[in-house]
Amino acid sequence: MIERISKPAVTALGILLCLFTLFEVNYNLLKPQSALAVFVGIGLVLCYLTFPASKRFKDVEALRWVDLVLGLTAAGCCLYVIVQTEPLFERWWADGFSLGDRAGGETTTDFAVGLIGLALVLEATRRSIGLIVPILALFFVAHSYYCYGSFRHDWPVMPDWLLPHAGQSMKDIVSTTFLQSLGVFGPAASVMFKYVFLFVVFGSFLEMSGATQFIIDFATKTFGRIRGGPAMVSVMASGLMGSLSGSAVANAVTTGTFTIPMMRSARFPKHIAGGITAASAAGGALVPPVMGAGAYMMLELVQPEGGFVTIMKAAILPAILYYLSILAIVFLYSRRLGTEALDLEAVKATKLKGFEAMVFFGALGVLIGLLIFGFSPFKSVTGALAVILVFATLRRELKISSQARWMAFASFFIVLVLHQATIAVGDKVPGWLQPFVANSWIHPTTNSFSPLLMVGSVLSSAIVGMFGLMIFGLIHPAWRPEMTQSLTKSAKNGVSLVAASACVGIIIGIVQQTGIAGDFSTVIKGVVETNLFLALLGIMVCSLILGMGVPSVVCYLLMATLMGSLLQELGVMPLVAHLFIFYFGMMSMVTPPVALAGYASASIAEAPIMQTSFAAFRFSLVGFTLPFMFVYRPALCLLAPEGGDLTTFAVAHAVLAATIGILALAATLAGHFRNSLSIIARVALFISAALLLAPLTEIGEYQVGLGIDLLGAAIFGVVVVANCLRHESPLSSD
Repeated sequence: MIERISKPAVTALGILLCLFTLFEVNYNLLKPQSALAVFVGIGLVLCYLTFPASKRFKDVEALRWVDLVLGLTAAGCCLYVIVQTEPLFERWWADGFSLGDRAGGETTTDFAVGLIGLALVLEATRRSIGLIVPILALFFVAHSYYCYGSFRHDWPVMPDWLLPHAGQSMKDIVSTTFLQSLGVFGPAASVMFKYVFLFVVFGSFLEMSGATQFIIDFATKTFGRIRGGPAMVSVMASGLMGSLSGSAVANAVTTGTFTIPMMRSARFPKHIAGGITAASAAGGALVPPVMGAGAYMMLELVQPEGGFVTIMKAAILPAILYYLSILAIVFLYSRRLGTEALDLEAVKATKLKGFEAMVFFGALGVLIGLLIFGFSPFKSVTGALAVILVFATLRRELKISSQARWMAFASFFIVLVLHQATIAVGDKVPGWLQPFVANSWIHPTTNSFSPLLMVGSVLSSAIVGMFGLMIFGLIHPAWRPEMTQSLTKSAKNGVSLVAASACVGIIIGIVQQTGIAGDFSTVIKGVVETNLFLALLGIMVCSLILGMGVPSVVCYLLMATLMGSLLQELGVMPLVAHLFIFYFGMMSMVTPPVALAGYASASIAEAPIMQTSFAAFRFSLVGFTLPFMFVYRPALCLLAPEGGDLTTFAVAHAVLAATIGILALAATLAGHFRNSLSIIARVALFISAALLLAPLTEIGEYQVGLGIDLLGAAIFGVVVVANCLRHESPLSSD
């Protein structure tokens, strides 16, 4: 009985969540807190319907009914926030004041609803991502409440190292974390709503359009004939796929299904095949233009001049260097193992389909182009999504009749043209309809044609056309299964992030309300004094520990809230500071003992989990040095140092030093260059890599740093020349 209710409910709610998010971020009809309450409310219901309280009891029907009740209760708590916020429901407001206007004077009903809502958010997060974040949230709640008791009652006062403050009563905590706009419905949920969830939808429809298969085929064609080619295919495919998905685990599962069997057939050991896949998957969220969830949170927190384009520009060189390092290690390791290339016939049989290539590059081109033109990320990704949907209607692999295809194709353009026709009546419609009317192509001041206004106008019409196409797809029986599957998959993939962002909001709300982040930064700064390197090392360790078992975006958000200001106080540029934290949030995915990307790859490779995780850690080792490099050498992020200018020499020097250092480290880890390396040669190369990759410019003037780099390059050159002069067959053992 419960299955007959829950399955259709999950499908309907998944579709509703996707359509509501796409609609609301583009048209903003609700108050911000109300929109987030709808988003979180639907997400919590889906969470309770899709994640059982325990896997052992997932088939117990009585508990499934309890899950349904809990989900509906969570939705009711969110609905209460909507009713008490939206002017449409003003007659139901307590004492005639909205929830925001009665902050600090909430009613007993407000408090009861908020307390229940908090408990349900914590439980939903526990079910979807585990205990770590809920326990951390409860710690902050308990800390604030105990501080309140210490200051107002006869409770023992906390020692200074526990950062005592004025604290909050339980009523104030509930108000801050659930009822007002700092907590559950605060910045974390806002970024998830406005940016992250859209890219989850984007990735699902990209898969529907066939572009993901193009990524695999393109990588196969590029590296298939090289020794170790299957591993290089995995690296390249993961980089391209990860840029779109932004999730290390999803990336490892998607590409690993294809690439791990390829590596196994080329004589790679199981754990090595899984480790390469995990290391490659972990870096995908660092690759522009999409860069996963963390980049959009960074945009919200840092708000750099130039917007998201500045973040993309800062991330491009580190991303290239990260994947160059994995390719170098894989290539050298393949020579050491004596692995094979892909079968020549298999490579020849792989055909790059022009249509799938057009979808991939077309969607990415539209996304990047709109971002460069200055359109918001959510407008840009919605425009790219419209392009994907139009291409998907023409994909031959979908078993849909030609008539249904052309009807879907036509529905988009008919709606687009009709929406453009509303330009003629734009000034005559009521104000509440203005967001749904196309903008004129004529600049109101100069009274002349504006290409940028034209692009914006056509983009707005394309978004309306996209909704028309989606609705047509949900109605038409031939298209309904494909459209329903993509929307439902998007919701299921994103629901754990919705719950996690709501729970992180509890922590952020308390941190911002009590000022504990400033106290925390002051204490840490007192420990490290003015030593930036110690501070960076501490943040790295904290990020890696916190990232164990927690989505990287959650790890980044927490660390950025607590530690971002500390790095800025120590002289690190805000964008570079956040990139540093972001990188180690991603690296936690391949850091044993809890390396989630390693776990996912090990399950596909049927290899031991810990062995695979340590292999992933080894292959991604350069990812642990790059953040230190760009903190001390901001030229790697194409940023000028404080009070200085960005020069071509600075960029070239930083890139060259990093590249040679990466090759030295790759050879050290692989134990091979052209021939096998002796222990002495590996030690010498490790010293070379340390001199080139370590932030040694801090010890003196820039000339000293340059001299150290030259010494490292010289050591590398001597070892490489000596190794190349030897004649030896590649080793055949691991």
